[in-house]
Amino acid sequence: MKSRLVRLVTVVIGVATLCMLGQLAIASEVPRMTKEELKSKLDDPDVVIVDVRVGKDWKGSEFKIKGAVRGNPAEFSSWAEKYPKDKTLVLYCA
Repeated sequence: MKSRLVRLVTVVIGVATLCMLGQLAIASEVPRMTKEELKSKLDDPDVVIVDVRVGKDWKGSEFKIKGAVRGNPAEFSSWAEKYPKDKTLVLYCA
């Protein structure tokens, strides 16, 4: 269980950092999912979808994923702890 948590935190930090930096390439160790996979998990109570878009990408978008919560990647350490460790966090930035 602890290794899963460490991996999840590493993934979250990696994705949030890449989003903040505006990187297009994602490190090979960061798990990804297709929009179809995500769509199948939208009603799963064990999945938390976090929108980590910044700037105009966040403010100017009329499109949001149903049920997603906002998480400013610059404030990751303050909001990441509020989610139970047994939840799967899915972050998206584009």
